[in-house]
Amino acid sequence: MNKVNLAEAFETFSDYWSPRIAGELNDSYVKLAKFSGKFDWHHHEHEDELFLVVSGRLRMGLRSGDIDLEPGELIIVPRGTEHCPEALTDECHVILLEPKSTLNTGNVISERTVRNLKDL
Repeated sequence: MNKVNLAEAFETFSDYWSPRIAGELNDSYVKLAKFSGKFDWHHHEHEDELFLVVSGRLRMGLRSGDIDLEPGELIIVPRGTEHCPEALTDECHVILLEPKSTLNTGNVISERTVRNLKDL
């Protein structure tokens, strides 16, 4: 068992939209990510995703209407739901909980796609 200090862990990397593995939980990864600006619209055919805002503000763009999140708030995006995360502050720190099979860009392959996740 390892203890993770979130503030220290977020200090270990600086790139945006490139999640780091902080731990494993059953068949899922606990990931830490830094967001800046707007991501790409996408969906995940087979995976639900949990986004927990640690610092900054996050807008989850949804076709049905945007949802803004403050630190300490989370949203679960159900599989198949098209979404577009956007940092509303210069930088937003987020914990992601999602199955190990989840590709960060879902059904869209782009220069932002991260196929080989790094550990903290």
